[in-house]
Amino acid sequence: MQKKVWIGALGILFVAPIVLYFFFDPKQNEIFPRCLFLSLTGYECPGCGSQRAIHDLLHLRILSAFHENALFVILIPYIALGIYLEFFGGKKRFPKLLPLFFGKWAAVLILLLILLFWVGRNVVF
Repeated sequence: MQKKVWIGALGILFVAPIVLYFFFDPKQNEIFPRCLFLSLTGYECPGCGSQRAIHDLLHLRILSAFHENALFVILIPYIALGIYLEFFGGKKRFPKLLPLFFGKWAAVLILLLILLFWVGRNVVF
């Protein structure tokens, strides 16, 4: 019985934000938090636009989501791979993928990608 309660609670915690982002547009609703970094500096952080991108993706507006936060959209397959490897038996089935995609050098590469995106999105041409 206890396990079913936990699974139900985790299911609600997973589905509730999806439903919220599907029905409410972050561009038009004040219920979503604003970026503190953007508010304080006027510059966008690497996560700015992610909430709008999630809303757009849930409505299958891929190009609009890409416009809101390209890095977020590009990294979705990478995040999905990490979830598969960690929670759905992927690291047993494909043991060489975990160190390749989530090892020390992969972390350095992702960090550099995030930093380049952060700087690049704030450069005014």
